[in-house]
Formats: sequence, structure tokens, C-alpha cells
Amino acid sequence: MDRVLAQRLNDLRSRTGLPVVFGGSTRSAPDGQQLTINRLAGTLGDSLRLLSVITGRGLGGAAMARKVPCRVSDYASTTGITHDYDHVVVEHERLTSILAYPLLVHGTVRGVLYGAVREDAPIGDVAVRNAGVVAATIARDVTALLDRHPVPATATPRWAGELGAGALEELAALARSTADPELRARLRRIHEGLAGPAGQPPRPAEGPSLSPREVEALRLVAVGSTNAEIADGLGISVPTVKAYLHSAMRKLDVHNRGRAVVVAREAGLL
Repeated sequence: MDRVLAQRLNDLRSRTGLPVVFGGSTRSAPDGQQLTINRLAGTLGDSLRLLSVITGRGLGGAAMARKVPCRVSDYASTTGITHDYDHVVVEHERLTSILAYPLLVHGTVRGVLYGAVREDAPIGDVAVRNAGVVAATIARDVTALLDRHPVPATATPRWAGELGAGALEELAALARSTADPELRARLRRIHEGLAGPAGQPPRPAEGPSLSPREVEALRLVAVGSTNAEIADGLGISVPTVKAYLHSAMRKLDVHNRGRAVVVAREAGLL
């Protein structure tokens, strides 16, 4: 994510016209996710570099929690966010109007893009839509990298290999052979915790599934982009955009693009 974000940061600046842009990637934290800002352009100094933003805190934390872009016209006086980072954002960088755009990959926030100004002027809808185009491009690039080099959700435990299978069989045999009912029950619980209950069927997938391109198109619809703007941002034709949106609406069982965005968000797809 960091490498892709670095490549696209200047694109964000030129497309939106915002003089200050920055961002970073997220990682899991005990209380949600933690964003580390490590890419900067147009800042007055390095006070934002390596700043850690927690889910729900500040503007970026709000965007992470809600999974939608958030903007404020006067950061210092806004009451809808916490002000944990005012010493950097307001005092050091003197930023006023700020946009935070979450970078979603497979429904998970993998990073946040920021754009900001210092003068007394709000960030307009066009800038938000253009930021959405850049965000969709970054999400597409990261998705392509993950598809080429998939990372397992959790590391494979040592006991899950060939030797581990033998150890699990030995544990099951020990549970069967013991005459102590309490010990037998405890051993079976340990076995099931490691290997899963015997004969347990796989859980079926729940809810609709959208392709990465359908998600990208809906994400741009969510920020008010037209079909032509979506086509330009994704590098495809307008008829192809319409095809992706119609397919997404069919899968989500809705009849308009606005409702498709709502349902997709409720299903955790955006």
C-alpha cells in the first residue's frame, strides 16, 4: 500500500488542486485500526510524518470508522470529530479545510488519503470526486498486487502441517482412551479448538458478492461521480461503467445506483 500511495500522491494533488496532500497505510490495533501517516507533499514540515491515527479519532479516524470520505471546512472548530491531533494539524501545519478519503480494498480500510488547504475556503465536491478517482485507482493497484501475491489472513500454525496432523491424531486417541470423563471432555475441547469439530460443514458465504470493478464504480457513485467521470477514473468506456453498475444493482437486488451504494455499505462491501 505505501509504495502505491507514494506513486499516486502527486496525482491526488494535481487532480484535486489541493496544495497539501498526505496519507499512509493502516494496520490492526487492539482497539480497531491504526493509521501511520508517512507520505507528505506540500506540508510546512515533518510534524505529520509518522503520526499515528486511531480509528474514530480525528478526521482520518472518523473516515476509517465510517468507511466513507469525510471533510470539514474549519478543522479547529468542527464539533463532529475529536481533536487529538490539533497540535500538529492546526498549530504546526495551520490547516483549515481538510478531506480524509479511506482506501478500501476488499471492504477493509487499508489506508487514508488526505487533502487540505490553509486559506479560508472549503473543499468542494469536484475535489472530493477527483480524490475518489485517485482512491479507486490506488485500490485497484493494491488489489492487483494482492491477487498476484496473496497474503494469508493468519499465519499457518506449525501444528497444521504434516507433523501437526499426527499430533492431532495422537491427541484424539488419547481422549478416546482415557477413562476420566472430565479429562476426556477437556482433551476433546482442545482437539476441536485446534482442528475444528469433526464433520463440521463449511459455513456458506453470506450476502452478495461484487467484483473489484463493481466496487470501484459504486465507490465513485457514492461521492457523486457521473458515468463519464467514473469511466475516466477507471480507464474504461461509459458503456462498460453502465454494465458494471447494472451488474452490481442486479446482485444487490436494487433498481437504482443510489440504493446500490446504500445496500453495498450495509453489506460491508464499500
